[in-house]
Amino acid sequence: MTQASTRTDAADVEAVIAARNRAISAKDAAAVAACQAPGAVSFNLAPPLVADDVGGLQDWFDSWDGPIGLELRDLKVAASGDVAFAHALAHMTGRRTYGETSDVWFRLTLGLTRGPGGWKIVHEHESTPFYMDGSLKAAVDLKP
Repeated sequence: MTQASTRTDAADVEAVIAARNRAISAKDAAAVAACQAPGAVSFNLAPPLVADDVGGLQDWFDSWDGPIGLELRDLKVAASGDVAFAHALAHMTGRRTYGETSDVWFRLTLGLTRGPGGWKIVHEHESTPFYMDGSLKAAVDLKP
């Protein structure tokens, strides 16, 4: 693989991630699914432990009042052949239908593969650290 193809692959992966983020902000579960390969697995912040259906994602989207703010910081992409990994810090903001305002930073890791339809997300993992003081509270107050 040449250095030029690596830059092109990384740019193509970043384009898929940007499309995914726009779809999340717009609360468009079908558009999020279009960024994923069939059988993609998501370990999201919200239950369940493993999410693999668009219906559950749409239910979560419906719990937001207005658009979801989503920005990535320090996105890094490594691509080789037909496999790519990306990681970043993600910042999600918005207002929930029950009145709470969300403003949380979390960690995001994505695994992608390239197939006939281009790059698609096959694995998504979001996480927050936990305080190790015995409380097991999620450290959602951390900021980069």
